[in-house]
Amino acid sequence: MKLKNLLTGALLALSTSVAAQQNNVIDEVIWVVGDEAILRSDVEKARQQMQRLNGNPYCVIPENLALQKLFLHQAVLDSIEVNDETVNRYVEGYLNEWVQMAGSREKLEEYRGMTFSQIREETFDMVKDNQIMEEMRRELTKDIKVTPAEVRHFFKDMPEDSLPLIPTQVEVELLTEHPRIQQEEIDRVKGLLREYSERINNGEMSFSTMARMYSEDTGSARQGGEMDYMSKMDLDPAFANVAWTLNDPSKVSKIVESKYGYHIIQLVDKRGDKLKLRHILKKPLVDQKDVDACLSRLDSIIQDIKEGKFTFEDAASLLSDDKDSRSNHGLMTNVAIDEVAGERIRTSRFKMSELPSEIARVVEGLDIGEISKPFTMIDKAGKQQCCVVKLKNRIKAHAATINEDFQVLSQIVRNKHSEEFIEKWIREKQRTTYIRINPEWVNCEFKYPGWVKD
Repeated sequence: MKLKNLLTGALLALSTSVAAQQNNVIDEVIWVVGDEAILRSDVEKARQQMQRLNGNPYCVIPENLALQKLFLHQAVLDSIEVNDETVNRYVEGYLNEWVQMAGSREKLEEYRGMTFSQIREETFDMVKDNQIMEEMRRELTKDIKVTPAEVRHFFKDMPEDSLPLIPTQVEVELLTEHPRIQQEEIDRVKGLLREYSERINNGEMSFSTMARMYSEDTGSARQGGEMDYMSKMDLDPAFANVAWTLNDPSKVSKIVESKYGYHIIQLVDKRGDKLKLRHILKKPLVDQKDVDACLSRLDSIIQDIKEGKFTFEDAASLLSDDKDSRSNHGLMTNVAIDEVAGERIRTSRFKMSELPSEIARVVEGLDIGEISKPFTMIDKAGKQQCCVVKLKNRIKAHAATINEDFQVLSQIVRNKHSEEFIEKWIREKQRTTYIRINPEWVNCEFKYPGWVKD
């Protein structure tokens, strides 16, 4: 099951999850893979989160968890890592979607029987593990290539009704504006950060403790505000410029504004051209009246476009806050992996599932050339923004053809070879990895029978 389905399933099974947490069931180790244990509670938790499952959950779920252990263990050996900033973007997207589905943060907390911070932490861990597994799979299969002859041969005799369906793709233009933040709110946030600095400098509390308690960067807050070693290019420029002036690990930086909000920073260690840092992030809150004013301004811009005063593309180029699309006259671009060439490619075409969920919902109801009404969404930095989109083009779903969709068909063939390689890798790992399963959990028809050693 894909990550998004798994996570969304967690929300749809909320009441079951709450009931399960109220039962005092004695936990136990049911599988051991290498030096990693799988607990009965791990299986129960996954079972509550999954909306649909083919087969016996007490067979399928432990096997899936065991496969995860194999990939994560190999990722440690191969030093495969993922960027916490990227993970946080996914996490924020899921949390925003769940809050909308539940109706409010409070209702989400009630359904889950957890605080919002606990939900965020649990989701972060789940997303990060899945991102690492995906990177590990890419690393294992990066050298697999396919030739044009292989692609033509694979699809030569395939009946027309068996050809893969190319999903609907869209090209979207975007215009965004961030609501104004009141100076009083900025002063409030800066006042909090000054207070934190004073308490740290006075020895009242450590920086790491303050970060755990107050930082709004959920990824690093759990580590006492500590981030991995990073180069200057890995960080927001304003943040990096201040960080690289720090020399004394006992000192706290001045307050710095980045695209994420306001920070104070502490140096932990230097290693060549990379720094290990701690930080505390606070985000100013946006007043609803400023959101309404922002939406009203966008509404006026749309009216001017409809009256022919200027084009959507001109407005996006001159007025949009979205740097990625502004330089492209508002046209959004999608960075995808070309599995055949093994390279990252930039395209203006998006599957609907690849768009931010808020944009996808709006685009779904637009005709080609139509401009949406203003709406709000959360940007990549976790800030609320007001948006308008124009549907530039829609390429309807169709059966693949060699001439028009050769690249897609090449990727399908490569994916087939990759899956065969991964299956072979899993069976080899089963032979060389210590595996122990409690006797009552052995009676299963596993996809990979090698879990049970003779």
